[in-house]
Amino acid sequence: MSTVDKIIQAVFESDEDFRNALSSTIKEELNMNMAEFAEEADVPASTLYKIMSGKREPNVKTLRQIIKTIKRLEGSEKGEFIAVIAARPVLDNISETKRKISGNLCTIREYSATSMEEAIIAAVRAEREGAKALVCAPIVSPTVEKILSIPVATIMPKNSLLEAIELVAKKIS
Repeated sequence: MSTVDKIIQAVFESDEDFRNALSSTIKEELNMNMAEFAEEADVPASTLYKIMSGKREPNVKTLRQIIKTIKRLEGSEKGEFIAVIAARPVLDNISETKRKISGNLCTIREYSATSMEEAIIAAVRAEREGAKALVCAPIVSPTVEKILSIPVATIMPKNSLLEAIELVAKKIS
């Protein structure tokens, strides 16, 4: 369930659920404070504070602005995200699904692949689903760059490669 869906569902549950969902989204998902979010949403900060304190219920226009702003900030309004294609153990090490880069909140979407064929298919699927860029392993990146129209970055696992070499060297000693 998307962040926006959670907020909309909370609207229909109770005022308290809505306030909790919105507060959590602003602070934890978007990494913003209320004043920053109010400015982004073009909602007076005093209005947002009154809503969050329970002194006022949002009108439909304000709720629409809040939802539209969250979608825009998450990059989900147009399905915008950065796709990461890797084996499941590598993807399990990604702890953030959103990250602030150069002042913009980027959504990171994972695509698991265990073969070259799966990685190529995942790359095409990611682009079709709206990926704005792709990150993948060096073994597949040259092929993927030839068939996609979005930027492709190659994972260069220097530290983990050296650690793996050390580990295997200890095993053969």
